Amino acid sequence: MASSNHSRAVVLLSGGMDSCVCAALAARDFDAAAVHVSYGQRTEARERQSFENICDRLEIRERLAVRNDALRMIGGSALTDERLAVPTSQEIGEGVPVTYVPFRNAHFLAVAVSWAEVIGAETIYIGAVEQDSSGYPDCRPAYYEAFNQVVKMGTKDGRIEIVTPLIGMRKAEIVRLGLELGAPLDLTWSCYGEQELACGICDSCRLRQQAFAAAGVKDPIPYKPLGSGFVAIS
Repeated sequence: MASSNHSRAVVLLSGGMDSCVCAALAARDFDAAAVHVSYGQRTEARERQSFENICDRLEIRERLAVRNDALRMIGGSALTDERLAVPTSQEIGEGVPVTYVPFRNAHFLAVAVSWAEVIGAETIYIGAVEQDSSGYPDCRPAYYEAFNQVVKMGTKDGRIEIVTPLIGMRKAEIVRLGLELGAPLDLTWSCYGEQELACGICDSCRLRQQAFAAAGVKDPIPYKPLGSGFVAIS
């Protein structure tokens, strides 16, 4: 699926559904390179596996996998601190949930921008989504508008642009777009806490299952039996 276009783009690829669809867009329109950041999250190994498998399927050959120990050392998130329980979707109340990793996307974007400067890419894809999300502050359009100004002022040529093609889309729309693009959604992983069978009850699993159900297609990844009850339809 690799593009013959010689313009380069970097895509931040966590291994989740949204980043996978972004990777499919980048591979369609650019000579894509993918970057993955491990940060000590609970599902670190499973996400890294998804990253490699998605790149293989999309024929993205140039890859950068890095580790950021700072986020785990800082803590403050149920994704990086095992003393904090990952809440079920029903346990999440108002405000920013405990699954938020403080200022995480800034760390990821810093890696992507640095690498883009080195390999000559002028576009960076990130699968941030504002609607149908957990309400993380670093997934808002204003955040990326501001970050692009930082990139413009803080890079050698000032031409690198961060793009967020999914940010205004509903999750079901992202599923449909992924299917149209032939994105390997079967290789993705979204669960916050499990690495073999998705739990089906965390907020990320709930949002994913609801999206596939609303799109009218079956979610291709395996779930534990008796999950959240949001069962995708076939």
